[in-house]
Amino acid sequence: MPPVIQKKKFSVGVAMSGGVDSSVTATLLKNMGHNVHGFFMALVQPDLGRQVERVKKVAVHLGIPLTVVDLTADFKQTVLKYFTTSYFEGRTPNPCIICNPRIKFGRLLQEILAAGCDLMATGHYARIVQTPDETFHLLKGLDSQKDQSYFLHRLNQEQLARVIMPLGEQTKENVYTMAAELGLSGVHGAESQDVCFLKDRDLHTFMDQYTDKEKRTGPIVTLDGKEIGKHKGIQYYTIGQRKGLGIPDATPYYVVALDPVQNMVVVGKKDDLLLQEMSVAEVNWLAGDRPDLPRDFLTRIRYRHKGAPAHVMKPENKSYRVVFHEPQLAVTPGQFAVFYQENEVIGGGVILK
Repeated sequence: MPPVIQKKKFSVGVAMSGGVDSSVTATLLKNMGHNVHGFFMALVQPDLGRQVERVKKVAVHLGIPLTVVDLTADFKQTVLKYFTTSYFEGRTPNPCIICNPRIKFGRLLQEILAAGCDLMATGHYARIVQTPDETFHLLKGLDSQKDQSYFLHRLNQEQLARVIMPLGEQTKENVYTMAAELGLSGVHGAESQDVCFLKDRDLHTFMDQYTDKEKRTGPIVTLDGKEIGKHKGIQYYTIGQRKGLGIPDATPYYVVALDPVQNMVVVGKKDDLLLQEMSVAEVNWLAGDRPDLPRDFLTRIRYRHKGAPAHVMKPENKSYRVVFHEPQLAVTPGQFAVFYQENEVIGGGVILK
């Protein structure tokens, strides 16, 4: 949290879900003396009514006003369309990464500022610091198991300047302890899900509503082009997938590529998933300017990836060539590569084929 938040009193709009993280965030800021106003995003949550009641209960308990912001149309057009289209095009999407800059820290932040708030606060486990040159930097959260900086790498300087994340210096265990000490036990709900619009539905069930069942099947082929099975639709598969292929063999097959043009799922063995380089496009550099390249960064290719050293080259045809020091498993088109220097997020972009 920027030190200034503790020295001055602000009007802060807190993005609230009714879960423990946002509830503790709102309570901490209120106890510091800030004027706290809760904001809830109505998107396409299957249990929207229950969630609204839950967050209202927290707001009443804290004695703060709550505004429900209807962002359904924006969310459908921006996030749901991207999510479903990606799967049909053979890419594996990450909806939270698209939602954050455009919806949560985009449209919701606009609503919060329009309501007269000075700042927006969220319950993310990440840190924002400002250096003397007035540049804002995004750092990993202190809790390495809960660090969410990966999901925030597409934010810009204007957004970082208006956002605070009080839980960035905390561990999840500490947050639960604080919730009990602050009298929130039994008030806040269960921890929020990452993919809010799926809820208890699996991907297959969700994608079924967008699928033409007469056209979804196709061949499963090996790397040398031999057909060894049938798939149910490429939208149901992702790189690295092993289960659900229905192809018996002495050693497991894995999905190594998806071909939407020929409607094929390509499979191979585990070693076939290893790649040493990739192309990354639509790169956002958080400081605004592109750093001097080439340069080595610790590079994460999905949220649970610990990161691996990689050499990032200057862009060619708007994409960056990224070469890992050691081959990485299941480099997946559509997912995001995020570049770190020690604990700081430098930038990141979408992985191409």
